Amino acid sequence: MYCILGSIFAYIFMLSVFQRDANIKDFLTQKVDDSSNLLPSWLMISIVRNVLIATLLSQFVPIVPKVFTDIQVGGFQINKFGFTFLALLVFDILHNILTFLFYASVGSSKNLKGLTLASSKYYFVESIGLIIAGFALYFYPVDLVRFFYIIILIISCSFLLKNLIYLFHNQPVLPGKWYYKFLYICTLQIVPVLVLWKFLFY
Repeated sequence: MYCILGSIFAYIFMLSVFQRDANIKDFLTQKVDDSSNLLPSWLMISIVRNVLIATLLSQFVPIVPKVFTDIQVGGFQINKFGFTFLALLVFDILHNILTFLFYASVGSSKNLKGLTLASSKYYFVESIGLIIAGFALYFYPVDLVRFFYIIILIISCSFLLKNLIYLFHNQPVLPGKWYYKFLYICTLQIVPVLVLWKFLFY
């Protein structure tokens, strides 16, 4: 409940402060040239998304590795939610660093702003779906096994849709040359997600 409510209030704060009292429609339809406070908005959306995904997936993570449970601070140790959230956070940080280096190395740094705006919009909409899924998981009697497969199917379809949007976006989002686009999707989208999946559900 705290994670879901905190996420909702974080988005209200973002739209009110960072987006200057914009409504959801204004945020989702803004162009790159008209975007304001893009970096703080993107950071907040990314953190909220990670919290919501951790809220869902932590219920299904089999174990927390001993190397993490051995770490105790003030008598507290990392639980499944903390382990999942930290894994997602480290994944995001590494992914964004590698994305920046990749764009810089292929001479497409100017497209990073478009990528940031497109991903912010997409993750914002995705987060709304994650909030609904969180309510369904914690406040309605659901079959956990069936729910897990449904969540994985939805996240997989969302991942596919995101990359299709990146490919066919009407503004420059991915590097200009087609082989760089597919190199980015394969090496910095698909492979890292498979590694993260292996790490969480090994």
